[in-house]
Amino acid sequence: MKKTLYILFIITVTGIISSCKNVFDAPNESALDASVVYSTPALAETAVAGILQSFGETNSYRGRYLVNYGINTDVEVYNSLKNTTDDKARLANYNTNVDNGQMNTDNNAWAKFYEAIERANLAIVGLKTYGNVQSNPQLAQILGEVLTLRAVLYNDLVKGWGNVPARFEPITTETQYLPRSDKDVIYKQLIADLDEAATLLPWPNETAITSTVERVNKAFAKGLRARLALYAGGYSKHLDGQTRLSTDPDLASQKMYEIAKKECLEIINSGKLTLPGFEQTFRTLNQETNKAGLESMWEIPFAEGRGRVIFDLGVRHTTVDKYTAQNKGGTDGPNPALFYDYDKDDVRRDVSVVPYEWTNGIQVPSALSRLYFGKYRYEWMNRKVVSTNDDGLNWIYMRYSDVFLMAAEAINELEGAVAAAPYLKRIRTRAFPNNPAKVDAFMTQVVVSKKIFSDAIVDERALEFCGEMLRKADLIRWNLLTSKLNENKIKLQQLEARTGKYAALPAKIYFKTLANNETVQIYGLNFGDTDAAGLAGGYTENKTWTLVSTADQSTYWNALFVRDPSTQPVWPIWQFFIENSNGTLNNDNF
Repeated sequence: MKKTLYILFIITVTGIISSCKNVFDAPNESALDASVVYSTPALAETAVAGILQSFGETNSYRGRYLVNYGINTDVEVYNSLKNTTDDKARLANYNTNVDNGQMNTDNNAWAKFYEAIERANLAIVGLKTYGNVQSNPQLAQILGEVLTLRAVLYNDLVKGWGNVPARFEPITTETQYLPRSDKDVIYKQLIADLDEAATLLPWPNETAITSTVERVNKAFAKGLRARLALYAGGYSKHLDGQTRLSTDPDLASQKMYEIAKKECLEIINSGKLTLPGFEQTFRTLNQETNKAGLESMWEIPFAEGRGRVIFDLGVRHTTVDKYTAQNKGGTDGPNPALFYDYDKDDVRRDVSVVPYEWTNGIQVPSALSRLYFGKYRYEWMNRKVVSTNDDGLNWIYMRYSDVFLMAAEAINELEGAVAAAPYLKRIRTRAFPNNPAKVDAFMTQVVVSKKIFSDAIVDERALEFCGEMLRKADLIRWNLLTSKLNENKIKLQQLEARTGKYAALPAKIYFKTLANNETVQIYGLNFGDTDAAGLAGGYTENKTWTLVSTADQSTYWNALFVRDPSTQPVWPIWQFFIENSNGTLNNDNF
């Protein structure tokens, strides 16, 4: 499906949709008349392809946004964390510079997102003017998809840069330069847009188009609306520089919880999605079946020669081997303390956090300071990656488990813990398929009060979505970014020193390669393991399990954040765009 979309785009988009050289240029005249393009489904389809083409550009989602947004938190970190001064580190450590060499270019994610938004704006106007969407379900589906994709782009702009220009109409001479808007303006528009989009879109597998997770469907539009409602109703830094809840009565927290509850329950009650086993969901992703109706609700589609999901976020292969022709993976990884937040019976742990890398086709323990997201693995793919720069794996933008946890969060706030409990329990039950007693004991503890249940949701989302880059935005909306990072800093110090809850952990890990000459078996990672048992266990090798190397005594935890995270929860607008904004853009109070 993704290849078909890109081919359609290449053939026709130059005559249909204007591509802005930079985000402040006015569009050129289309070579084909808009009345023809947007009243003809086969031609209007190229609008979707044009938008997705901007997603896959080198410095867009592919090589800049996905790897750099969402770190450092108590869940995800930049794996070269001891460095605090290079431009990659500064994108993560809440001390980002406006001239950042990774992002301060005319074609980075900011530019590509607005390029895609302009393409979406043109398509929305064209479809609403000429598409007759009330009587043509194909054109209705395309309009719903374009509205949803525009919401995705604005969601990520607001997450990345905070209060940004709100551009919901095609560029004209008069609107060529726009100042930043308070994010409330954007959230209100997106919440309305997604409500409209859901009326236009089919459910997963109701049509041929929605049989793949690479195309938008009704469930995803509703799920994204729920997510945006929780963001809009939560804390953030506004245009006045204040970190607070919205003062707009239309975005009051109570109303936003109601929207999130409504959308999530409608998705759940539709019966159109399923929750396979946790590991199976990510094996399915890596096997690239792209089938809708399972857990993945929508994926950013990358062609085989584009996309750097495993390349940057997967289990590292230090050498070329039978699984991959690129020795990549692990630019980012799990926060080391997170591994020890999982119960050893939680099946999510060993899928989400991997303590080894591959060298010459054999698993070798990495280091406590260098763990990997196990959700993205060359070795789980059905094809060998042959590109040296890209792996082509799609990015899951939303999973069905998120719908259950958003429902649990919203219902707890509206009706209390007992009413919300079944939705949290559904996710917890999947996490402990072999130990229902632990699930029951956990649920008994968390339904005692709304506050205890809310705290449980905060923790559960960390365990469920490790490596999916949702944590930073969650912590911001809960107003927990600084406190959780300070808490994590103490955890990391205690883990290194083996004090506090980590006091009884072994100082070393013990390991051996199994008979298949590929798989490593590691002892010493679990509470209850001991150095004495490791030495006596028949393991052939051991190594000190530490955050700090003997060669470099810099402290890992001090690189997590350089400034108080609450002072810079988002990136600044890059200098290039400020200088080319005709004086309309700035970073005041950002």
